[in-house]
Amino acid sequence: MLDVRPVAPALGAEVFGVDLSAPLDDAVFAEIRAAFVRYGVLFFREQPRLEPDQQIAFARRFGRLHEHPAAPHLAGHPEIFVIHTHAGSRVANGELWHSDVSCDAEPPAATMLQIHQLPPVGGDTLWTSTAAAYEALSDPVRTMVGSLYAVHASEHIYRGRYADRGVDDAGREYPQARHPVVAVHPETGRPALFVNRSFTTRIEGLSELESRALLGLLFDHIEQPHFGLRFRWRENDVALWDNRQTQHMALWDYYPHERKGHRVTIAGTRPVGLDECTSGRVA
Repeated sequence: MLDVRPVAPALGAEVFGVDLSAPLDDAVFAEIRAAFVRYGVLFFREQPRLEPDQQIAFARRFGRLHEHPAAPHLAGHPEIFVIHTHAGSRVANGELWHSDVSCDAEPPAATMLQIHQLPPVGGDTLWTSTAAAYEALSDPVRTMVGSLYAVHASEHIYRGRYADRGVDDAGREYPQARHPVVAVHPETGRPALFVNRSFTTRIEGLSELESRALLGLLFDHIEQPHFGLRFRWRENDVALWDNRQTQHMALWDYYPHERKGHRVTIAGTRPVGLDECTSGRVA
């Protein structure tokens, strides 16, 4: 029996009593999956350092894996994105609020990160519940955004971002996709806002001024602290989060110190809007 301890009203729970480096029987994994869908982000404390194959094996229990369109991966393991920030870094991953790679036509469903090396202080990560944020909107705003679609782009994020880590992206095309502003969670049916400050560039059908104003309102609303939590990492902690109902931001407040870990991402499906659900096109 897992020990699952909620950490904030809107989302998040710490999980004790499981070793992610060991094979898990179906009953234990079913408990983990249920907690993951319920809480949006799980934190596994007191873990050993996972070998790449161990981390990949656990992540694959959730489905096929997603490969990042821009970032360098661990040698021999294209599934693992090395998170590494140090005194010579030009940027740190995840400094702005975002849902991972929402620019893909089928954005990742979930992300799993183990931090191996931490700065002496700082390096926390913040999460927010986009489902709770949607539910807190006034009725008129919910009605307005429920039928809208937005463009999620990545050229402005990824072009040249990893040059200092040996990535030459000359000639590479970075993804762009159209998604509903409100997406329905495929497992719970709970609607959530699906726009974020990093990737979402405009709302279709609105003027530039209207789009900028509405996106600004939604970004500010989603990022309010009472929808979220702040997680203080310990060495070898593992976080597993649901990109379909959360956003996150990693604080780079520890310069010139170092922070390093391994990330594996689980592939998702095309986000489905409220209009598709109510029209009967989606079960």
